[in-house]
Amino acid sequence: MGPVLTGLTKLQSVENRLRAAKAKLGRCRRNVIIQENQLRSLTNNLQAKKEEIQLTKIQSDRLELELKSRDATIAKLRASLNAAKTNKEYAAVLTRLNTTKADNSKIESQVLDLMKDVETDEGQCADIQQQIDEQKQRLGKTRDESEMLVVKYEAEIAQIQAEWDLAAKAVPAEQMRIFERVAETYDGEALAIVEYEQGKTETYSCGGCFMGITAETVNLLITRDDIIRCPNCTRILVLSDSQEQ
Repeated sequence: MGPVLTGLTKLQSVENRLRAAKAKLGRCRRNVIIQENQLRSLTNNLQAKKEEIQLTKIQSDRLELELKSRDATIAKLRASLNAAKTNKEYAAVLTRLNTTKADNSKIESQVLDLMKDVETDEGQCADIQQQIDEQKQRLGKTRDESEMLVVKYEAEIAQIQAEWDLAAKAVPAEQMRIFERVAETYDGEALAIVEYEQGKTETYSCGGCFMGITAETVNLLITRDDIIRCPNCTRILVLSDSQEQ
């Protein structure tokens, strides 16, 4: 290969290393964000559960007040029962008294169920709080590890970026613009090595998309030091060292 394609090949190698280093830095930072999101989710769950407990207690308190009011009604009905002058009056008051007692029993059962719900929810709150405490410890550890790794990866990126800048100077401006456009399209993989297979006839294909490449295109790559792109995927085609010999 001539100086243009050689320069592009070297640039591609550095580009791959640069993107790999940036990917490591990105994963490092995402790990912290993931841990923070998990902590936020647990905190929101705890808050929602506490609000649920509060609403249940309010409902229970309302029923307790209703029971007190009904107890006063029962006391009046008992007094009326003792003061009844006829069997008919006695039977009517007794029916109201028994009905009120039955209703009270239902309300008392509701209160007991609500208090059981509160007890269950408070147990869940304790479990969530424990998870929050553990998550805070994990997050702190992840942050500490991330801070050290970020420093390491940023230094690595700065070093590789300097190599990239140096390698880019060896590539002419127009070819550089093409390289950058294709690299952006294919996540940094702007170049594709021509694949060669020998059978009854020699066949060539793009190492990026695996579509066929004509022998004429390969001959151009051998004789010309300029960008030739795959007609299918538009990657920049280059030959392997063995194909150039």
